[in-house]
Amino acid sequence: MPAAKSLEPASYVVLGMLRLGARSGYDIKRAVDVSTRFFWTISPAQIYPNLRRLERAGLVRGRSEPRGRRPRRLYELTSEGEGELAAWLRRDEPLTWELRDAGTLKLFFADALEPAEAAEVLAGIRRRSERFLERMRHEIHPAAVAVEEVEGHAFPLVSLRLGIAVHQAMVDTCRQLERELTARV
Repeated sequence: MPAAKSLEPASYVVLGMLRLGARSGYDIKRAVDVSTRFFWTISPAQIYPNLRRLERAGLVRGRSEPRGRRPRRLYELTSEGEGELAAWLRRDEPLTWELRDAGTLKLFFADALEPAEAAEVLAGIRRRSERFLERMRHEIHPAAVAVEEVEGHAFPLVSLRLGIAVHQAMVDTCRQLERELTARV
């Protein structure tokens, strides 16, 4: 088993998604797109190499299960993988906050625009969070409730509720800042 510090965050996303029931790289990507993508995403270019590394390390076990003529490999956590995921979850380490938001980056440099154009950048950030809220509340929330009721996984719903709170705060703050910008113009 690799030393705990040798795994990257994407590896833990893969381990966690396998624990939640994803079985293939494609299943992991689909699960990420409707769950962790709102706060931590990984691409297929990260998923498949991680699956291979984790399999070599004995943390996951894979088997070929082609669909028609398409190759497909299904994975499951080993007991060592389950232990590594649990050890990472228990590890007392700094919880980094990484935010890569093109909207906020544009807003940071918005002094290069006319005030009305800068206000539109802010409005765009608000509209994006409103779309996220709509999707989270109406598409993802029912699925998270079902996962909790059927499979007993409570924390995808808890994480979703935190994500909803963050985006609601973004919407509320953007509205307040839009009012302030309008008053200044």
